[in-house]
Amino acid sequence: MDKHMTLKRRTAMAWIGAVPLLARAQGSDWSKQLAAARGQTVFFNAWGGSERINSYLQWAAAELQPAFGIRLQHVKLSDTVEVVRRVRAEKAAGRSDGSADLVWINGENFLTMKREGLLFGPFAESLPNYRFVDTIGKPTTRVDFSEPVEGMEAPWGMAQLTFYADAGRLPLPPQSVAELTDWARRNPGRFTYPKPPQFHGTTFVKQVLMELSPDRAVLARPYSEAAFATQTAPLWRALDALHPHLWRAGRQFPASTTVMRQMVADGELIIGLTFNPNEAANAIAGKQLPATVQSWQFSGGTIGNTHFLAIPFNARAAAAAQVVADFLLSPLAQARKADIRHWGDPTVLALDKLSAAQRAAFAASAQAPGAVRQPAPAWPEPHGSWVDPLEKEWLRRHGV
Repeated sequence: MDKHMTLKRRTAMAWIGAVPLLARAQGSDWSKQLAAARGQTVFFNAWGGSERINSYLQWAAAELQPAFGIRLQHVKLSDTVEVVRRVRAEKAAGRSDGSADLVWINGENFLTMKREGLLFGPFAESLPNYRFVDTIGKPTTRVDFSEPVEGMEAPWGMAQLTFYADAGRLPLPPQSVAELTDWARRNPGRFTYPKPPQFHGTTFVKQVLMELSPDRAVLARPYSEAAFATQTAPLWRALDALHPHLWRAGRQFPASTTVMRQMVADGELIIGLTFNPNEAANAIAGKQLPATVQSWQFSGGTIGNTHFLAIPFNARAAAAAQVVADFLLSPLAQARKADIRHWGDPTVLALDKLSAAQRAAFAASAQAPGAVRQPAPAWPEPHGSWVDPLEKEWLRRHGV
């Protein structure tokens, strides 16, 4: 075993060795969870469209088996709504032996599962490693699309709308929707966004909505027709002004941010967007974008959220699922996830709650070329009930 792997194994074992101490700090309940979890298989239903994420979960599985006697099986999804429908059908059929033990989830899908009684819990705030979560600086760790989490899902990673461009072509990035529209008018065809209901496209539309909303607090409340008409009027005016200056005059839209990133790399677009602040840094590291690309967020703030881990109400391995969620919250697992060499997904932890050695594991990614240098405030998502009517109205106006 080489020196790097030896150091890696020692670091992992140092965290694993701390588990009994954490268990004692939590009382006997966590010790019982660890005992009940041993020998269980956790069927983790999670999006499978990224090789980096898939590899990260393979690493987690390799750590969990020797440390806790848990087998982690990644059930690859193309859309989380697949597992929501499956668990709903299992409940209707009276099945107590569910097919999913852990689900990567947030937003509308969480709202649906919570309201329909499809979730196990509350469990999240009882996890030993929850004590490291930044619930103050990252309030979306406790509020998911304006819906209180109430311990029914454990925070896993952070996301925030982020733009990127080659600094040589765009030395002064636009800092608001109004500035972006002015820039697009001067540079027609050099910006666009994916077509809703593709997630990133809907996110950009929500950014415009929130930035121009007459009363942003209304967006945190459940949808109503009257509120929708009032709050979205400035949004539609803004999109009407922007769309003629988009790529192909807003008559066509790229299928995904992956396609957009390639269009930026090819020079067809100047500005790209993402919901992972480290995407450009990842792409630079992977030689997909030049090292001169910079990332930024609008100075006043951009829409952001937390993605979570939830346990279905009928999970067969609920004890092991909680141990897996706790491991994925550990400084070890969060630092690896934040590392652009492995995934580049921002952490939910408060670094000031960690030791100096633990903080150091997060430092390299923050300084990587293409990383956001001046993070802007993260605006919590509108209430999940706004998403469907927003997408339908966008499609009616701009989808043809």
